[in-house]
Amino acid sequence: MNWFLLAFISAVFSAASAVSEKKALFSLDALSFSFLISIATLIFSLPFFGMIEYQDIFSMSLLILFIKTILSAAAFLYVMLSIKNLEISEALPLLALTPGLVAVSGNFLIKDYLNIIEWSGIFLMVAGTYILEMKKNSKNFFEPLKSLFNFSKYSYILIALLLFTITSLLDRILLKDYYLPPYTFMAFQQLFYAMIFTASILFMNKRITGTIKSLNKNTLYLIILISVFTVIYRYTQIEATKLAPVALVLSVKRLSVLMAIIFGGRLFSEDNLFRRIIAAVIIIIGATILMNQ
Repeated sequence: MNWFLLAFISAVFSAASAVSEKKALFSLDALSFSFLISIATLIFSLPFFGMIEYQDIFSMSLLILFIKTILSAAAFLYVMLSIKNLEISEALPLLALTPGLVAVSGNFLIKDYLNIIEWSGIFLMVAGTYILEMKKNSKNFFEPLKSLFNFSKYSYILIALLLFTITSLLDRILLKDYYLPPYTFMAFQQLFYAMIFTASILFMNKRITGTIKSLNKNTLYLIILISVFTVIYRYTQIEATKLAPVALVLSVKRLSVLMAIIFGGRLFSEDNLFRRIIAAVIIIIGATILMNQ
């Protein structure tokens, strides 16, 4: 299948998952939700284990995948905390800033200098972020940028951005350098997710049976639906990453941010939705310019 179609499918189901996650998080804390999703997603991923050629698996690739999954699990938890505590149309556009942060850090730390076009992408991302953080009747030009660096408000997003940067690179290494098949990747990643979040629940002295029993019928249906969405968007992203450079795949995948803001913002009647959509579009355009250079 064409990598663009795979990435677009991933974006659609990722957006559907984000909106459903926001709804589920109204009745669950972020860690309990992450644990339940990891168990349900593992169940739906069981068919992948039957497709694995176990004799071809290298212990080093599984070790890298396990380390990568720890980072991904932490990023997922921080994103859930962000979605729970912020409006979805405010949290998601900021998650699209990953390539900009990577590029700027590379420019100053390792002298990986940017060209004019790449700086224009950075400028668009900053402009989009400025629009996102604008407050009505604000008279201070720098107030929106000061709001962005309010660590107490955006700490979860900033940490998730850093972790996503690392895990995206590890995905590419596993799929291209270690030739890890997508179904092997999916199966063991979901197993590791379940192990990590189960250990986290036990470490926080939460009872697993109590967490499961506390679910009402509607939340249980949402957990199942989100798990199906998650398996689909993760698998299609992995397949797309195997076929095309990760920058191209992520450029298309970022459309999920716009889709989730439009549908989620309307569903939850969030404030300043039109301005946030405009901001998200500008950020995504800037990220796309930056990643495709």
